[in-house]
Amino acid sequence: MTAYRTIVVGTDGSDSSYVAVEKAAALAGVSDATLVIACAYYPTDDRDVAAAADVLKEEAYQVRGSAPTNEILRTARDKAVAAGAKNIVERAVVGEPVESLLTLTKDVDADLLVVGNRGLNTLTGRLLGSVPSDVARKSRSDVLIVHTTR
Repeated sequence: MTAYRTIVVGTDGSDSSYVAVEKAAALAGVSDATLVIACAYYPTDDRDVAAAADVLKEEAYQVRGSAPTNEILRTARDKAVAAGAKNIVERAVVGEPVESLLTLTKDVDADLLVVGNRGLNTLTGRLLGSVPSDVARKSRSDVLIVHTTR
């Protein structure tokens, strides 16, 4: 088996997604691979943000436009460096997570896509799909689903 050259990892700023970043970073470090840290977001206006915050409560960080995305990527970079990654690229991508990650993986010619397992074994995930199950099903590259929640 050849070493991975380019690894894409998705993060949404949650603690569990940072576990996936750390695993991907450790793998990138030992493989001397480029680590592309991605965060998908939707641009929003202030009214949309307020309405979403009321509904989503602690999950509202996922819909607040690009400003928090930059902070999420900065935090993920710090964690990746600490875990051993040397060559790190940050990418904020507009759109929903699954298609954004798959498109980015293709665009950077990544040979591994890393995501956390959050949502994989939930009722909502079973009914509506989840990021890990959808990318595993649709990706043309290898996919590593990291156990970030149990």
